[in-house]
Amino acid sequence: MHHRFALWNVPPWFGERLSQEFPQLQITQRTGYDGIEQDLRDAEIIFTISLRPQQFAATRSLRWIHAPTAAVHQLLFDEVVNSDVVVTNSREVHGPVVAEHVMALVFALAKKLPQASAFQQKHIWGQEAIWTDGVHPREIAGATLGLIGVGSIGRRVAQMASALGMRVIAVREHVEKGNPEGVQEVFAPSALDEMLKQSDYVVLAAPLIAATHGLMNAGRFAVMKPEACLINVGRGAQVDEAALIEALRTRRIAGAALDVFEREPLPTDSPLWSVENLLITPHTAGLTEKLWHRHYELFSDNLRRYLAQQPLRFVVDKQKGY
Repeated sequence: MHHRFALWNVPPWFGERLSQEFPQLQITQRTGYDGIEQDLRDAEIIFTISLRPQQFAATRSLRWIHAPTAAVHQLLFDEVVNSDVVVTNSREVHGPVVAEHVMALVFALAKKLPQASAFQQKHIWGQEAIWTDGVHPREIAGATLGLIGVGSIGRRVAQMASALGMRVIAVREHVEKGNPEGVQEVFAPSALDEMLKQSDYVVLAAPLIAATHGLMNAGRFAVMKPEACLINVGRGAQVDEAALIEALRTRRIAGAALDVFEREPLPTDSPLWSVENLLITPHTAGLTEKLWHRHYELFSDNLRRYLAQQPLRFVVDKQKGY
């Protein structure tokens, strides 16, 4: 696999360590696509961030695809979905660090840290402006955090937020599964608007599927509290960016923080850059020096399970998309 961002590339030690731990396997680690068809034709297991239909068509022995991402929509084209190939993801790898990032964004929005930083750059003592411009700085204890998605990220956010005294409510597809740890009330997807009406901070951490594409739109912003903030660490396509810009500029909602975008890198001419009450982080929620060690722990455990013909962990439901 190859990515323009260095951290997303598998480090050399990864394949070397696999070869040492699993000498019965032939491990091939690729950093480019030249001549990859031969490797794909012989591969029984593929560890990859993406796979194109024509590449999948070249495989002859493939039984398992593992993605070092939580999102797998890029792998779920018809040929894969309709095949017997098992797909697993890395949702538990990213949960802890992304949840920390979410809480950092909650604090930054509540305490108006971006505004303080902007005043610092201008050498301005902005105490009065920070208090009077827009929503006052707030305490998060006692505030309500609404979660859209209670997977590995959402569950961690719920635990952290509730430990800080926040009331956590959530939307989940299967309400009958009950409340995850830290969640006080669960809503069905059909009751999303009711959850939004109650939330001071709305955290979007759901998989990208048809039902969540464009989920946060003008209608949804219209039912949120005027003092509420949106935080997106899911996927950029889940937010109507034009509607968000309008909601922020008209103060329909108080603020937002985005870590993911419809186009990445975010184009230099995007109007998002100039929205004052929007905090942008450049898809950094998952960055950690522990990343590949966590990937190795998860993948090697699943590899042992595969060789022992035991059930794999983190199997994706290809029909549901997560």
